[in-house]
Amino acid sequence: MDTTPNRLDGLASLAGRWLGLSSTAPKAHSGAVVADRFDRITWLDTYAQSAGLRELDAELSGRHEGTADLLTDVFLAAYKTRPRLREREEMTPSRLVNHQVVGALMESPEYAGLHRETVQDPYAAAMAVLAQASALREMLARSGEAGERAEQAARSRQDAETATAAVSEALRRAADEADDDGTVPDPAADAVHRAVKAAEAAGRQAALSAAQAAAAAVPGIGSAARSGVAKAAEATREEAALMRAWGVGPGELERMPFDRRARLAERLRDGRLAQWAELIGRFRQMAAGERARKVENATGELVGVTLGDDLSRVIPSELAALGLPALRAVFAARYAAGELMLYDSQGEQTTGRGAIIACVDTSHSMYVAGPGGVTREAWAKACALALLDQARHAARDFVGILFSAADKIQVFRFPAGQPAGIDRVLDFAETFLGGGTSYQTPLSAAGELLEEEFDDAARTRGDIVMITDDECGVTEEWTRGWNDSKRRLGFRVFGVAVGAPDAAQTGSVLEALCDNLRSVEDFTDVHAAADLFRVI
Repeated sequence: MDTTPNRLDGLASLAGRWLGLSSTAPKAHSGAVVADRFDRITWLDTYAQSAGLRELDAELSGRHEGTADLLTDVFLAAYKTRPRLREREEMTPSRLVNHQVVGALMESPEYAGLHRETVQDPYAAAMAVLAQASALREMLARSGEAGERAEQAARSRQDAETATAAVSEALRRAADEADDDGTVPDPAADAVHRAVKAAEAAGRQAALSAAQAAAAAVPGIGSAARSGVAKAAEATREEAALMRAWGVGPGELERMPFDRRARLAERLRDGRLAQWAELIGRFRQMAAGERARKVENATGELVGVTLGDDLSRVIPSELAALGLPALRAVFAARYAAGELMLYDSQGEQTTGRGAIIACVDTSHSMYVAGPGGVTREAWAKACALALLDQARHAARDFVGILFSAADKIQVFRFPAGQPAGIDRVLDFAETFLGGGTSYQTPLSAAGELLEEEFDDAARTRGDIVMITDDECGVTEEWTRGWNDSKRRLGFRVFGVAVGAPDAAQTGSVLEALCDNLRSVEDFTDVHAAADLFRVI
């Protein structure tokens, strides 16, 4: 076969070898983290919902190339269960800086801790991206030389692709000009040779530029990455702890729409709620511990002998009567009449079964701060929220009554059979009425609620917890009605005087109203109320 340069088949063989080599080059990827279509759908959905991500993308893309791909990679590195970084050779040259940045983030010692908080959680992964924004800006700003080499590599690659296309075009023209016997005119044949040589040169230059780009390091990238990942890990941990403190579990967060979760996080981070989170968390932890210790119907301390029909407390001499046939009938008669001699004990009362009602004083003086800067209001609200948890665990209704002056009261109801929505809980925690203090208004409202519960469900033995920092009077007529309701409905009243020892003194109005009263001076001490959670 004639393979001279002027023969079409020879030219085709020459060009084909080059075209074949160029076609076997690996596919170049713009993403540094390997992702499937479901990962990309998750990213696009999260990006569409997050104004913060879109704003960051717009900011970075105005100064750097490929930032949309970079943000995608940083998100996927946080979100995917087992993120895998591509080899550098698989990357399109213009995204080699992205590869360096993401690689540095994933190699940081703090990355494992961050990944535990964000894996398979789109919201947390997006938050991690935003928390690393400063580090990303810094690393991109330092990527000048590496970026220039990457851009040069991208241009060289484009030149090589253009030269390859020129080989195909020169061969096509040679074929068009070939004679019937396959002879190609010299000008057309020379054009094919020149195109192949140009393509070979362009290919060598592209390979050299790619190698230089791959070798170009971003200065200071390691320290910037560590700082960024550490900051993101801290931010995600703090938010997770904040959610836990307010009783929002991982399952509820996963079901929560992105925008609502973002608004909730912002609400919890700002203002007084953020300052209370640690105290509320400790209160809830303490209450959970007391629940675990609580034993219903505990015998307590033996203090004597009484009469009754509780066979578990019958004294031995009564049981001895069962051994004598003649006395068994006497034993049965005394048992039926509730006149058996029993050990008498003094211990904690059994828990109630009606609603738990927390009456929380929100007069102006509740703003006063105690040790550690914790305000009376913060302690009272944290205690009330722990009582809400107590009610939920016992399948009891909970009612929060915020009060101040006689004409200022707000009632928050949390029925046992319905979820205690976090928004409603936060409304209860944030509401502050201001003004003076009136006992009669909140206690009357609490008594009416227990009366309503008795009428509707025949439930008695409710518990009222009165948390206040002030002493005030009540009328004699109101007191008579209050005592009548208490006897009829069988509820108990627990009092907590916060920062007001005088209100808890013997002979005070609060003492007269309560079955159990304590004074709290150290607002950092959650255990001052521990016994409440054993008996309520």
